[in-house]
Amino acid sequence: MNEVRRATNVVVLMGGRSAEREVSLSTAAQVAAALRETGHAVTEIDSAEPDFIEQIRTVGPDAVFICLHGRFGEDGTVQGLLELLDIPYVGSGVLASALAMDKLMSKRVFEQAGLASPEYVELHRGQPVDLDAIVAKLGAKSVVKPANEGSSVGMSIVHESSELAAAIEKAFACDEGVLVERFVAGAEVTVGVIGNADIMALPTLEIVPEHEFYDYESKYVPGMSSHIIPARVSQEARDECQKLALAAHRLLGCRGMSRADTIVTADGEVWLLEINTIPGMTSTSLLPDSARAAGIEFPQLCERLVALAMEPR
Repeated sequence: MNEVRRATNVVVLMGGRSAEREVSLSTAAQVAAALRETGHAVTEIDSAEPDFIEQIRTVGPDAVFICLHGRFGEDGTVQGLLELLDIPYVGSGVLASALAMDKLMSKRVFEQAGLASPEYVELHRGQPVDLDAIVAKLGAKSVVKPANEGSSVGMSIVHESSELAAAIEKAFACDEGVLVERFVAGAEVTVGVIGNADIMALPTLEIVPEHEFYDYESKYVPGMSSHIIPARVSQEARDECQKLALAAHRLLGCRGMSRADTIVTADGEVWLLEINTIPGMTSTSLLPDSARAAGIEFPQLCERLVALAMEPR
């Protein structure tokens, strides 16, 4: 077997045009610093620049560390570009990235595979919306999300049926498709997964946000959420969270890393919400905290992800 070469020259691709641009810039700054600490030559390139493709080609990197979140970064588009340029990159390929980014598509895949995920209704712009039918199916309390946004952008918790129409309108302001999901009360537990052919689940992490749910501010403002490792649920529930995270990673065909978000109810039921293929890598982010609990410090985590990118796809 040919030895996999080490990436010494890495482009950190950042910024972009999505609603999560500022988060991306923060992620990229910390990833670039970590890679330099481990001996890599790093060039930071903003994909919002008109000539960013030419910049990548000029650098001629061994690998690209994609630090883009949301559209035009996490959805398979940049992955396809790098495939065409024949440049290795950190994270999942085109199909897995697109499936995970589109909450409606990933819910369909989870449903077909029999993974426990809350009941839902999908809505599409231009099609009629029957509010009474949604409430009858999901109950008065639900969660409304744009299909293709991350970081809880455009997301609402609906407490009673009178709030549903406004929540749907808010989500449609962000996307052509909207997911309305049955609300499940419980502990928010996330599980990171690292690897390609051989994958490992990181320790469970319970999220305790200062707000009602883990919204944009809770994710990215220090002090607005607490991370508890391991999650304060039963060992059986922790095992099930990790099992679902590994199953979702394999099912979508993810590579390098992913992070699965779950809810654990008071009676120990575990429900899979969604999977992220480019989790945040800021100082308040979840995957680095979980990795640290497993004995993997942030620079070593970044180094490992670049090494995984160099393995044949």
